Amino acid sequence: MAYRVIDIKESVYDDNDRQAAELRGELKKKGIFLLNIMSSPGSGKTTSLCATLERLRDEMKIAVMEADIDSDVDAATVEAAGAKAIQLHTGGMCHLDADMTRQGIEALGAEGMDLVILENIGNLICPAEFDTGAAKNAMILSVPEGDDKPLKYPYIFTTVDVLLISKIDVLPYFDFSIEKCAERVRKLNPNIRIIPISARTGEGMDQWCDWIREQVRAWKA
Repeated sequence: MAYRVIDIKESVYDDNDRQAAELRGELKKKGIFLLNIMSSPGSGKTTSLCATLERLRDEMKIAVMEADIDSDVDAATVEAAGAKAIQLHTGGMCHLDADMTRQGIEALGAEGMDLVILENIGNLICPAEFDTGAAKNAMILSVPEGDDKPLKYPYIFTTVDVLLISKIDVLPYFDFSIEKCAERVRKLNPNIRIIPISARTGEGMDQWCDWIREQVRAWKA
């Protein structure tokens, strides 16, 4: 007996891409810049985000959506750092898509915000496959993770506009080459911006915040 075969994966992606484009257009009209940040668990995403908020909270209105399978630890942390925050629970799913992002923005009450940051679920595979409707995508790769991650997880490096190499204050203790990592990343994405940072020492944070300022200004222009 012959059965009809339907490519569900392609259908899901097509529908998500349409919803993402619609959301991006709506946010553009409202002047809300949505930044999607992805990384592995333990990369220093929330710590780097708090250091970012400390530098930008007095010059722009910022809100944060924290996506996790469970708990509200990160939302409480970034709210204490001075940003309006909401926790998104995905019910076991390893990514956010455009519809989930829209629900989060509506629950957050993002009207009047200059910058909304989505801290995506921590892994290097699923989040990269779904357009959230963000204006730009960022990734954090920490020194302890190793400079070979672009070889093991190439796709995510092709989807982001900026790569933060975090925890550079521990470079002396790990076999990590920023130059080798950058070379591997640029073979995948020649136009990517790479910024080494340390949230602990503050190194590179000014360059990162300047990049955000430039993107927000351009989005609102």
